[in-house]
Amino acid sequence: MKYPEVLSIDQVLAQLDTYDAIIDARSPCEFALDHLPGAINAPVLDDEQRIRVGTLYKQVGAFEAKKLGAALVAKNIARHIEESWMEQPREWRPLVYCWRGGNRSGSMAHILAKIGWPVVQLEGGYKAFRQQVNAALEQAPALRFKVVCGTTGSGKSRLLEVLHAQGAQVLDLEQLAQHRGSVLGHLPSQPQPSQKAFETLVWDALRRFDPARPVFVEAESKKVGNLRVPAALMDTMRASDCIALTLSRANRVRLLMEDYQHFTADPASLNAQLEHLTQLHGRDKIARWHAMSDAGEMPALVEELLADHYDPAYLRSIDRNFTRYGEALPLALDDISEEAFAAAARHLTATCV
Repeated sequence: MKYPEVLSIDQVLAQLDTYDAIIDARSPCEFALDHLPGAINAPVLDDEQRIRVGTLYKQVGAFEAKKLGAALVAKNIARHIEESWMEQPREWRPLVYCWRGGNRSGSMAHILAKIGWPVVQLEGGYKAFRQQVNAALEQAPALRFKVVCGTTGSGKSRLLEVLHAQGAQVLDLEQLAQHRGSVLGHLPSQPQPSQKAFETLVWDALRRFDPARPVFVEAESKKVGNLRVPAALMDTMRASDCIALTLSRANRVRLLMEDYQHFTADPASLNAQLEHLTQLHGRDKIARWHAMSDAGEMPALVEELLADHYDPAYLRSIDRNFTRYGEALPLALDDISEEAFAAAARHLTATCV
């Protein structure tokens, strides 16, 4: 067979998990916005070089730009080979792609093939992949979701983690979105991915599930932080079987104190987030909550937030948004210990077959 082998997006996706490496030849900024699952970034032009070549193309002409681009591309590919791939055996089979499967991935694939590696180039590049993801996410997933519902602090995310550890199929949208799904859900030092990257993560998770087995997922709103859950997935979740997880308010306060320790250490950041609730609760109440935060009265503040904000909002929305909640499977936790969550997860996997 002649290499590089140029394959369509359908052919590549059919064997996506078999490549020894998936190499994204685009610039770091392009890669950061989104990329194929498991890809590594080996740019043939970095961000600054790409601007230089593009500017030369516009201001002087294509020939001069191509000369500069070729020199830079050759140097960069040589560096990647020397620093990253020199130890790879003859059988090493990488997939290479760029934006549209043109010059950048073509240059790298050509050189890797000349060395003797059975390299594959993605026809249509990232653009073809993105079209495939969009089309897939527009379809309702053919999966049986079990939606874990419960008030804030009832342990939904912890239950999903334990279910996953026990081998159950879990779609953890908050983990993929790097956000806990509420006004206070921003995770410190963990920026959310781009919308495109989030959708790729969701697509990648969905394609790996066995349709014969249930998929556990947390009841979410249409947005997780700044990111939108794909509409077809959201509609499917809202029409799926539900699990009603309950936990006493005292234990919910304990759990939230554990999960949101960063706010205890930094009351100013908590106060900044509470400002977003001013329109709902008025300046006087927000000022009182600020004072409680500054005074370190966190357990009392958490209990008030549950009673005055989170629980009423949950009760207003759950029946309206999740149509089968009235038939939900009840699941009561009497503690927040590891043993309690492990027992609850075992009960669910035995019940939801």
